[in-house]
Amino acid sequence: MKKLALSDEILLSIDKPARYIGGEINEVVKDPKHVDIRFAMCFPDVYEIGMSHLGMQILYSMFNSRDDVYCERVFSPWTDLDKVMREKDIPLFSLESQDPIKKFDFLGITIQYEMCYTNILQVLDLSHIPLHAADRGEEDPIVIGGGPCTYNPEPLADFFDMFYIGEGETVYDRLFDCYKENKKQGGSRKDFLEKAAELPGIYVPSFYETVYHEDGTIQSFSPVNSHAKPTVTKELVVSMDDAPYIEKPLVPFIKVTQDRVVLEIMRGCIRGCRFCQAGCVYRPLRERSLDKLKEYAYKMLKSTGHEEISLSSLSSSDYTDLEGIVNFLIEEFHGKGVNISLPSLRIDAFSLDVMSKIQDVKKSSLTFAPEAGSQRLRDVINKGLTEEVILKGAAEAFHGGWNRVKLYFMLGLPTETVEDMEGIALLSEKVAETYYDEIPKEERHGRVQVVASSSFFVPKPFTPFQWARMCTKEEFLERAAIVKQKFKEMKNYKSLKYNWHEADLTVLEGVLARGDRKVGAVIETAYKNGALYDSWSESFRNEIWMDAFERCGVSIDFYTTRTRSLDEIFPWDFIDAGVSKDFLKREWLEASAERVTPNCRQKCSACGARKFGGGVCFENKN
Repeated sequence: MKKLALSDEILLSIDKPARYIGGEINEVVKDPKHVDIRFAMCFPDVYEIGMSHLGMQILYSMFNSRDDVYCERVFSPWTDLDKVMREKDIPLFSLESQDPIKKFDFLGITIQYEMCYTNILQVLDLSHIPLHAADRGEEDPIVIGGGPCTYNPEPLADFFDMFYIGEGETVYDRLFDCYKENKKQGGSRKDFLEKAAELPGIYVPSFYETVYHEDGTIQSFSPVNSHAKPTVTKELVVSMDDAPYIEKPLVPFIKVTQDRVVLEIMRGCIRGCRFCQAGCVYRPLRERSLDKLKEYAYKMLKSTGHEEISLSSLSSSDYTDLEGIVNFLIEEFHGKGVNISLPSLRIDAFSLDVMSKIQDVKKSSLTFAPEAGSQRLRDVINKGLTEEVILKGAAEAFHGGWNRVKLYFMLGLPTETVEDMEGIALLSEKVAETYYDEIPKEERHGRVQVVASSSFFVPKPFTPFQWARMCTKEEFLERAAIVKQKFKEMKNYKSLKYNWHEADLTVLEGVLARGDRKVGAVIETAYKNGALYDSWSESFRNEIWMDAFERCGVSIDFYTTRTRSLDEIFPWDFIDAGVSKDFLKREWLEASAERVTPNCRQKCSACGARKFGGGVCFENKN
């Protein structure tokens, strides 16, 4: 039996000790002495969040399919264990072998959201790895970052040896082979970084230099090492059927956020919502075949014993053979103790029919995401959803037995007016009215419940709104107050509920999403002063961050409220994400003119993703 890194005394003194012991079903066990590469795969958040992440499970399975690589897992210790590890000087360890992370060849960190940045520094710090890449020696692991936030890696540039831009299934084998070859030849850490920098999708930040104008904007960003590429093109899986996937997912000992088998049906999206980074950077849309999905469904349910299977994608309703996969799952598994979950569906007759078959409708609520309160603003953001469609879907849902609806909106969108804000309350009221108009009194299951939630808008890199200014904290709260007041005026106020996201957290997210290398000092200062688990409202302390900005002399408004010119160089412009800057500019201008762009299956909008030669772009090439 393996020796645990934490004593029984410590494990009994902390919350959820099963987070730290490993040994779960389908865990991979290898002898570290018999592999060439040890890779610590890190999700910089608590175990329950990290174990719910599909990408991490895919790469864990893929890496361990190689005899010469041992991939193990590590998560951020919760605050109780963090305190103990510092007091007793216990180095951070992997779940599988319980060995210190410092012993590994690679520390791979998936960066899914901006508010985990201080947790990344926690992982490095507790692992006794120097925070700055420039301070690491030959014995330290190579620290590599991947995931959606690497589409602007610059705020984290000082802390990583390299970033992998794009989808992880394509280049890692070559990177590992390159590492082994360099080791065999007695090459140094820098030798390896230079070889890696020549691989597609790999970005080594220390090989680049930023020159600034006097006003703080970027004058130039260019390589200072001959091995580095001027442009780093994202990596993309062209054929989903040929890409590695999971047959034996890890099964956690404790309940995690997504406690189910996940079947990824496709990547990408055809919709083109102008606020959505994922919809841009994951283009083009690529589907898995029905036969492959059936095969994986059988294998994963058998190997895990899970009682739920979920379809994963940005917009499941756009999957070509949705009816086929849904009918297969219902026929094969429903009624055999397996529940079926279908997120990301548009609410139409087919979706409601399916949900009626697979859910206890009295216990669930339906979700619509209009994003904006008025049709004008929905056209600005290219949402492609009309009030008529929303109300028709709500009516069908109410007739189907639902009486709870969630509506998701954003506040602070470009061109937003008071009328648009008040439209959130008016649309919510219309949904409630639809229930009372459509359902006779004797058939109602109590009062309808309409819960409207608004997040605050952050203009993300590689979206048409990357040029937009962002609201201040005060402006966000003023807008939420306008919406709240309008809700109070509604006739069906008792059937309505309104809530909103934290404004100060959103402002910080905006800085981290759009920042350059100067923001790295703020992240480090905030971390050293106690910032940790910033995505958890009970841990987030805004005053620590405000103090860090002041100490580092970094302006929040420079990254958030400042209007950008169309010819400004962005920190992320060296990355080719498939969508061209020209396309994003055109869409920004179309948004200003309140014009809608058709989705990718209706008409090609020449976004640039066709060059990858797959998915919808390939199908519609004629």
